[in-house]
Amino acid sequence: MNKNQLVIGVDYGSDSVRSILVNAANGQEIASSVYEYPRWRDGLFCEPGINQFRQHPQDYIDGLEITIKDCIAQAGGAGIVDSIKGISVDTTGSTPVAVDAYGTPLALTPGFENNPNAMFVLWKDHTAVKEAAEINAHAALFDTNYLQYVGGIYSSEWFWAKLLHVLRVDEVVRNAAASWVEHCDWIPFLLTGGNDVKAIKRGRCSAGHKALWAEEFDGLPPDDFFSSLDPLLKGFTHKLYKDTYTADQAAGTLSAEWAQRLGLSSGVIVGTGAFDAHMGAVGGQIEPYYLSKVMGTSTCDILVAPTSNMQGKLVRGICGQVNGSVIPGMVGLEAGQSAFGDTYAWFKNIISWPVNHILSQSKIIDEATAKALKAELSDLIIPELSRQAALIPVDEPNELAVDWLNGRRTPDANQELKGAISGLSLGSDAPRIFRALAEATCFGAKSIVDRFIAEGIPVKGIIGIGGVAKKSPFVMQMMADVLGMPIRIHQFKHTCALGAAMFAAVVAGIYPTVEEAMKAMGGGFDEEYYPNTDHTVIYNRRYEQYKDLGEFVAGQIAKTTAVELQNS
Repeated sequence: MNKNQLVIGVDYGSDSVRSILVNAANGQEIASSVYEYPRWRDGLFCEPGINQFRQHPQDYIDGLEITIKDCIAQAGGAGIVDSIKGISVDTTGSTPVAVDAYGTPLALTPGFENNPNAMFVLWKDHTAVKEAAEINAHAALFDTNYLQYVGGIYSSEWFWAKLLHVLRVDEVVRNAAASWVEHCDWIPFLLTGGNDVKAIKRGRCSAGHKALWAEEFDGLPPDDFFSSLDPLLKGFTHKLYKDTYTADQAAGTLSAEWAQRLGLSSGVIVGTGAFDAHMGAVGGQIEPYYLSKVMGTSTCDILVAPTSNMQGKLVRGICGQVNGSVIPGMVGLEAGQSAFGDTYAWFKNIISWPVNHILSQSKIIDEATAKALKAELSDLIIPELSRQAALIPVDEPNELAVDWLNGRRTPDANQELKGAISGLSLGSDAPRIFRALAEATCFGAKSIVDRFIAEGIPVKGIIGIGGVAKKSPFVMQMMADVLGMPIRIHQFKHTCALGAAMFAAVVAGIYPTVEEAMKAMGGGFDEEYYPNTDHTVIYNRRYEQYKDLGEFVAGQIAKTTAVELQNS
């Protein structure tokens, strides 16, 4: 291959988008640029009290252009653009949006600019809990199990629940929507200059894991499955798609408009999109039966298995198993935790409340000093909590928590569940509570591993990627102890973006397969955590307590829900 060939990987996260420029010969990062979504940062269009989290498409567009141009400028500007051969994109998901007949998100059209229902419905948006419950109950009425490839339970975080919720609550959006599109499918469509919603290439990853697409169904479930659920869905499958594409296939080439905006050639190949964790698993050099955990605000856990080994196997309670969703020729299995880093961030916000809300009122220090002190303390809180929590002996009577602060994704999705902390006393200080929360997130990880093993899917080890994996030795060592298995941490900092770059190298024809791109561009691992067997013995007993507490919490919530339904 020509060693001067470069590729771009674009990774859309919950808070920001990052682009990296990579040498396709060896995976070396030449440049990186990140853009925080300003509307999201300012809390616009979101109502956490009702679990509404929406993002404006203009933030996505601005970030795409700014970060790619910044990468090119860092690498030398016009002198390197002829070497850039491909671009691939990953995004969060399920993060769909209502679009018009041209494939334009409604929020970019007149009259919808400030309507949250016309924007992307972020993965963590749980406004569709009721719709998800209805889909689950409705599916039980059919001879064909249309939920069999998504673990048997449909989630409020996914495509159809969100679509139905918006159609029900917003008649104006309902009447204007020509279709619905996942974020990971829309960005390649945008870059390739698409102007016909029917021509959008839909990714196998998003369609199979979140929208009930399956080869066995010859596409999506039939129209009568949806129209008998709610007449508002009648005919909607015809507004969507039948065929899907794996991420090693091209979506097209860069349009003349975007080539000019980015200063690139219109011959640059644009890959079909996929979700961040799935491309991140490739960036982290996933192997069959190793669980790749992308650990950020939530976790998304990916395992791949040879297709021949999965015949007749359906794993209950996970987020889907889809042929080719990660690596073509293998079945991709997805699980995850709805809150991981978000759990630590929640606790940080709790104990930072006086700093965030009262420090500015101080008569002792000026406003600039107060602002600087606030920023400094914000950076120090989690590292110091981790250091102090690590000094607390592992013991059965310690405080105990359940990690469902944003519901439970896997196993057995239930977004109505809530977090809990037990065993509190006057001796329970911030490090002890933080330790309990960290332990709970590790127990949540163990429940996923246990489900795979119970369903006949071996887990040989863990591959850790993402911010928490790179930044928190305390949590990683605890997780290794809880799981009783080693955890390898991939050396690359921006692993999801690297995975996107690997796919870009494949769609550009630099490598013939994803496996060859992984081998050449991977770079290996720079850290490994091994379990402390003495701690594992204690954690196994603590894990049983965690399950008992979780069962109690779930039971109490079920009782409350039943009473509310009875009184409504």
